[in-house]
Amino acid sequence: MKIKENYRIGAILAVLGVLTGLLVLFLMASIYQVNIDGKLAGARPDEAITVQIVFALLSWLGVAAGALWVMVLYGFLKKAPWAWFWGMVAATIQILSGFFPMIPPSSIGLPAPTIWVFLIAAFLWFGMLLIGGVENKAIGLAYVSGIAYVLTFIDGVGAISRYQTEAKGFISSIYAMSQMVNWWGAAAWAVFIFALVKKKPWVVRLAVFASAMSMFGGFPVGVTDVLIKGRFSMFLAAPLYSLVLLVVLLLPAGQRFLNLTTGEE
Repeated sequence: MKIKENYRIGAILAVLGVLTGLLVLFLMASIYQVNIDGKLAGARPDEAITVQIVFALLSWLGVAAGALWVMVLYGFLKKAPWAWFWGMVAATIQILSGFFPMIPPSSIGLPAPTIWVFLIAAFLWFGMLLIGGVENKAIGLAYVSGIAYVLTFIDGVGAISRYQTEAKGFISSIYAMSQMVNWWGAAAWAVFIFALVKKKPWVVRLAVFASAMSMFGGFPVGVTDVLIKGRFSMFLAAPLYSLVLLVVLLLPAGQRFLNLTTGEE
């Protein structure tokens, strides 16, 4: 069966995306208070507050992405050439909505049902790229960049918890000042993926910006964590990964690939 520019398959996937948006709402509502209570029972009020904030945020995003899928469904029914791209945007958002909420419950022995949101969204993401006729190499790079997107977002989540556990002063302020930088950096990586698959000529510049945002947000909290705990900090995963990815993209081979893919000069 032909996948590229197949509007019928696109419409079917869009319906699945709409249902996934509703699934986000009901699953997040079902685990929201349970996880808050579980964290409080485990004497981690900092993580309880983090769950209270982040689960609600991700539910808002996941449900909004479900509404975006309605627009995508309309586009496929009208055989609009833009539909696959906005479907990919919606799936990118829902991947995050499904992935992070698996972590807090897993750490305290509770079910993590949002794995289904994550798996469905990942399936829809690849489906939209195939319908859009995106090259396999570009899909691979988009996938690799998606890891930076998720890791950078998680750094922003961790900063909320660490701000609460540190004595108020310069150290806790580092976490507060870096928190939104990480979330903006995650957004920048998402936009990089969108620009890559749409072959925008400014994608290289965006890669530099997204990497810098991840490093500016991640290294301060990561190094602070190392100095406090005396061991490697998971806060460093996102900025180190982004740094390596940036170096690869700026090497001659990476530049040739991006230039060939996007027409950047």
